[in-house]
Amino acid sequence: MTRFINKGSNSPAANRTTSIRRKYARNRIALVLLMTCLIATYACQNKFQLDAQRPPASVTVVSAVSQDVPVYLDAIGKTVAREVVSIEPQVSGRVISIHFSDGADVKKGDLLFTIDPQPFEVSLQQARANLARSTALKKQAEANLVKDTAQAKTGEVERRRYEQLVEQGVVSKQQFDQVRTNSEALNATVSADIASIRSAEEAMRVDETAIDSAKVQLAYCYIRSPIDGRAGQRLVDIGNVVNPGNIGKATSMLVIQRLDPIYADFTIPQSELSIVQRNMAQGTLRAEVRLPDESGNPIAGDLTFLDNAVQNTTGTVNLRATIQNNNRKFWPGRFVNVRLVLNTIRSAILIPASAPQMSAKGQFVYVVTDDLTAELRPVDTGQRQGEQVVINRGIKTGERVVVQGQIAVTPGGKVNIVPTPATETAENAGGGGL
Repeated sequence: MTRFINKGSNSPAANRTTSIRRKYARNRIALVLLMTCLIATYACQNKFQLDAQRPPASVTVVSAVSQDVPVYLDAIGKTVAREVVSIEPQVSGRVISIHFSDGADVKKGDLLFTIDPQPFEVSLQQARANLARSTALKKQAEANLVKDTAQAKTGEVERRRYEQLVEQGVVSKQQFDQVRTNSEALNATVSADIASIRSAEEAMRVDETAIDSAKVQLAYCYIRSPIDGRAGQRLVDIGNVVNPGNIGKATSMLVIQRLDPIYADFTIPQSELSIVQRNMAQGTLRAEVRLPDESGNPIAGDLTFLDNAVQNTTGTVNLRATIQNNNRKFWPGRFVNVRLVLNTIRSAILIPASAPQMSAKGQFVYVVTDDLTAELRPVDTGQRQGEQVVINRGIKTGERVVVQGQIAVTPGGKVNIVPTPATETAENAGGGGL
């Protein structure tokens, strides 16, 4: 006979089973809590032991310094020759001489080319001959004027005398008319002589102008450099016939560029135009120009041009700096790095650019206190100044910041300052150690 037990009843056996299960559950929970406390206690003890045993982090530090630094805009530009002259002939003719070497430095007035001058010398001689002929005609007209003027005076005296005689009835009126007509003819001859002189003078002026023109044409046969500069490669050879632009297509013979001083053209975004204009109102801005393959020794110049409009296609503004180039360091058409100095920040705080680190909350540095403890300090950085960077907020002059070994540093942890050659030199010289 099978016996059934009702689990939901209040029988003694069921109560004992439930009590055993509850006691077992309480014991298991107590055991888990005990193990958790033991593990936590062990971890805290190990952490304390690790913290107590961790050695100070070895770091290199540099003291923050204070000095005046510039505020600047950096741009990429291109050097442009200050003067570019294309040598073209002013007269037609055959090149008979070349007086320079390709790539040579030339001075203003140096002879470059000679065009055959013989046709122009002939024209000059002809113009001088015409002037001599006009001069002779003038002298002849002046001589005739003197003679005819004397005859006209004699005729006028005779006319007056015959006028009195005809009134007295001594001579006939017909004789008086002949004398009067002769006097008028002599006066007309004098007027003609005066006109001949004026005509000769006009001819002389024309001939003198022709002589001047012939001299100019002859001078154009000797082509000289209009500027100081460097010659390029000649574009014509001896024997080539060249023509000026007013006869046909002009023949370009040579290009000369002035290299000293030289321009550095660059652009800035229109968003930076206002700050440039504000600083230009305080005086001439300085520009520093350097070659891309040279990190130091920039050449200083002045900002000499600001365009009067923003470029529609690029939204930029064209600027130009003028710099000295007596050593021919810069070459036309070469790319350069341009730094436009806007103003100067007085007593700015500087630290090495390798010191600031980045976190989710922004940049920070580790500052080493007097007791060799590392303090995490949030900072606000400004523009770089070579290998250093400006600190706008967060650091004071003289505070020591970690520049190497930051990865091993913990906030509030101890550090061991490793001297660098620079600090050792300063200590040996009597300077204060870091």
